[in-house]
Amino acid sequence: MKRDTKRDLAGLGEFGFIARMARPFLQSLPAGVEGIGDDCAVLPWTKRERLLVTTDMLIEDRHFIRKRISPVDLGYKSLVVNLSDIAAMGGRPRWALLSIGIPAGIELDWLDGFFKGWRDAAKPSGVCLVGGDTTKSPGGIVINVVVIGTVRAGREKLRSAARPGDVIVVTGRLGDSRAGLCILLGGDVRDRDEARLIRVHHRPSPHLEEGKWLGSYPSVRAMMDVSDGIDSDLRRIMERSNVGAGVDLEKLPLSPALVRVARRRCFDPIETAAAGGEDYCLLLTVAPGKFDSLSAAFSRRFGRPLAAIGTIRRKSEGLRYFLAGRPVRFKSRGFDHFK
Repeated sequence: MKRDTKRDLAGLGEFGFIARMARPFLQSLPAGVEGIGDDCAVLPWTKRERLLVTTDMLIEDRHFIRKRISPVDLGYKSLVVNLSDIAAMGGRPRWALLSIGIPAGIELDWLDGFFKGWRDAAKPSGVCLVGGDTTKSPGGIVINVVVIGTVRAGREKLRSAARPGDVIVVTGRLGDSRAGLCILLGGDVRDRDEARLIRVHHRPSPHLEEGKWLGSYPSVRAMMDVSDGIDSDLRRIMERSNVGAGVDLEKLPLSPALVRVARRRCFDPIETAAAGGEDYCLLLTVAPGKFDSLSAAFSRRFGRPLAAIGTIRRKSEGLRYFLAGRPVRFKSRGFDHFK
């Protein structure tokens, strides 16, 4: 019997499921509220500021393998992935809530390490842990984090603001985290380059200052963080903005370590950069004619340039990849929990 993919979660996929579930809730939102479909919900607060609210879940053996990550790194990462969502909206994180399901056999030393990592991530941004919940898990560790931030009214950056002609931009290198994960799963770390890529996977850096700075520029239109990979995340901007996109693969910013490791291990660093995830830099679109001045100002402020990787196009063109001007296709796709 042929499977009905319309009634199958794997066939529908994570983002198809979200779109299906979200429709009735989006129709009932009050004025001034941005709901499902962006990195954060945007809620009214004061005349000058809006509240940003984001949440994320990490499940053992789905998002992390306990034996392959230290509790300190896991605590750090569990907060950082949420801080990155606040950065993607141009905001500042303020408060956090943590709920954690703890299975039998977890020692207090492990938990102490987890909360040390959390504090390491919280201190630079000043975010405060103000509550949460704990329970006993019948299986693996389950971590759910909520972060609440603020953004200047009118400066929140949404995925729905891209327009044809916009320059597609990223604020950091791509592919290191995915390569680090693959090395980690292989269990054979050969040199410093590979150890560095694993470190990037375990200890991502949220681009909070970059996001807040970019949020002050009207020429920055759509913005989100790179959590599921360019191939997946750019599609979210396309869907929300009703546009297409063209990506020039030779312009993807790759680290020297990724290039060297890819050469030794015989994998494609460009495909890893496009379809990998958990880079946690920012993906944004910039109004035509404004990129050069924005990139120069960004370089003066942060000591590195922005990377222009493509152009927003008409919706009918879909997502297209080019290498040296010639169309190419990928076998890999960005991350989807249910595919």
